[in-house]
This record gives sequence, C-alpha cells and structure tokens, in this order.
Amino acid sequence: MRESFAIGGVRIRAGTARAIELPITRLVTGADVTLPVRVVHGREDGPCIWVNAAIHGDEVVGVEVVRQVMAGLDPKTFRGTLVAVPIVNVLGFMTGDRYLPDRRDLNRSFPGSARGSLASRIAYLFMREIVAGCEVGIDLHTGSDRRSNLPQVRADLDDERTRELAAAFGAPVMLHARIRDGSLRHAAREQGAKVLLYEAGEPLRFDDYAVEAGVVGVRRVLATLGMTEPVEELPPEPSLECRSSGWVRARRTGILHLDAHLGQQVADGERLGTLFDSFGKTLRAVYANRDGVVIGRTEAPLVNSGDAVVHIAN
Repeated sequence: MRESFAIGGVRIRAGTARAIELPITRLVTGADVTLPVRVVHGREDGPCIWVNAAIHGDEVVGVEVVRQVMAGLDPKTFRGTLVAVPIVNVLGFMTGDRYLPDRRDLNRSFPGSARGSLASRIAYLFMREIVAGCEVGIDLHTGSDRRSNLPQVRADLDDERTRELAAAFGAPVMLHARIRDGSLRHAAREQGAKVLLYEAGEPLRFDDYAVEAGVVGVRRVLATLGMTEPVEELPPEPSLECRSSGWVRARRTGILHLDAHLGQQVADGERLGTLFDSFGKTLRAVYANRDGVVIGRTEAPLVNSGDAVVHIAN
C-alpha cells in the first residue's frame, strides 16, 4: 500500500479521494474564503500532477472540465495522485470578474509571497501546497475580454517531454508560447514541473466544444502518464504545431462583421471581415497579416481603431 498524501495539514490514504479547503482570507463579514481542492490518491504508484482552472475569475470552461474529469476517476484503480483545483481565483469567480478585488491579475503574481498582496499570497499558497509536490501541471483557461479561442495547448515545445504531453492532449493546435513573467507556468517551470496551458472558448460561457476538447485532452494526458487506462477518444488528427502567432488589429473604428471562424486556415492578405458605420457604409476591410490558422477572434461587434480582432498562428 502506498503512503498517504499530505496536503494542507491533512493526510489522504491511498485508494481514496478527498475534498479539502485551504484557507485564503476572510471577508469583511468574517466569513472564511478558502481554496477548494480535491485529491485523488491512487492505490498504485504513479506520478503526481495537478489540474487547475479559473485563475481568472471569469473563465468558467475549465471548472466544468475539472468536474467531468474528476467524475470519471476511481481512486481504487488510479495510479499516482491528481490534485484538482477547479477555482483558483475564488473572489473573482464569485463576481464573474477576471481579476481580484484589488484589480491584480493573479496570473502575473507567481510565485507569490507569504506577506505580499492578496494576489501574491494566493499565488504563494498555490505554489507551496499544490505545485511543490507535483511534476506535471495542466492550467485551464479561456479567451478574455469578449474573445473566443480555438481549443489549443500553449507550452514550451522545445522541451521534449512537454511536447510529448502537448501532443498527447490532442487539441487542434499546439502553440510554442513564450513564458510570461509572473505566470503560473513560469513559476512552476522554475520548480521543475512540466506545464500545459489549455485555452478554449469564451469567458463566462460553457462552450460545449471547449469543454469537450478539454475533458478528452486531460484524460489523454492521464493515460499517457500511465495513471489511467488508454482512452477511447483518439484525436481525429495530430495537433497542428505552430511556432508563433499575432493579432490582426482594426484599422478603423466601426461595427465589425467578422467572417473568419475559429480553426479556419487563412492566407496573408485574405479578407477576414468588414468594418461598417451605423448606416451600413463600408469603412474598411479586415485582412490577414500572415499565413496560418485562426486560433482566436473577438466576439464584440463594436471595435475601436487598434483593437485586436483576429488571432492567427503560423
């Protein structure tokens, strides 16, 4: 029998699953705010990984992905340990806000500090209790600011093991993405973890295509790590590997009619949509600025000059 798993001052026996709460802070009412965690500690040996969602409080797709993945796991047949944190930014999630009450971006606050800002303290807690004991992490996100994203994995594809896991996830696109200072991916990599960042769907929406691709992708990674039996849902084709990306920006202010759809292959100079004024007069067409695949687009009909409208990956 494996040793029990220690987290947050409790120990979880092998072959069991348990939900715990890690203290974060208190509301002005005196009510406690806690970080919800569920651990599946398998009966057999295997790797220890984490999966998290809602680092940004308006990104709800990942919460549903975590729920469905956890519902399909049996700790008696599971190999290794999975630590799931469905809502990291609890305060933002309660109000549907991307940021924390002090307007800080939690995903620019890692690795955090025990005596810093609220964002820094949450980041520090997450690194100490979750990341420190894990070797692989899956960070679930959606688009931001009225944008939708094609299901995609962003990762360091120059790292062989990370690339293997990204390919196993099987999203339509895997993008070699630079690491941002202060992000969970950056801080976790500094501690030696392999991290996949999943992007799909819109904020504040349960987009079925984003949830389904996320659930199946996480299951594939678990199977690749030997933690579960191989999954039946094989990807229809290998992920399209992209090495860079960029946004097409509006050249005029107006009402946007966007024809480009997620996953569409486009060529440099191809027409993607049109900007009109309120009477329907054409102001300017929107054109692709590179060859590639559309991995993100704005869902806002009203745009200002300079706004990002279509995200294309090479």
